[in-house]
Amino acid sequence: MARKIIDEPSEDVVENAKKERAARRNPFARIVLFIRQVITELKKVVTPTRRELISYTLVVLVFVVIMMAIVVGLDTVFGWLAIVVFGTPS
Repeated sequence: MARKIIDEPSEDVVENAKKERAARRNPFARIVLFIRQVITELKKVVTPTRRELISYTLVVLVFVVIMMAIVVGLDTVFGWLAIVVFGTPS
């Protein structure tokens, strides 16, 4: 279940952070507070469905193949141009 407003932190997290800042706790308490906030934010993460994951993977693979083809094409053209300009290697 996703929240309607994703970017806004929940009110209790903000209140706890303000209390912790006001208290000026030791470094270990700050680390614990940070880990609690990370866990709270991770609970908001929505994992993609199997279909979405397959779709995203295919899009990335197609993009990579297209980019590889462009790089190979440019490499071939520039290699041919270098041979034309500088002559064949002896």
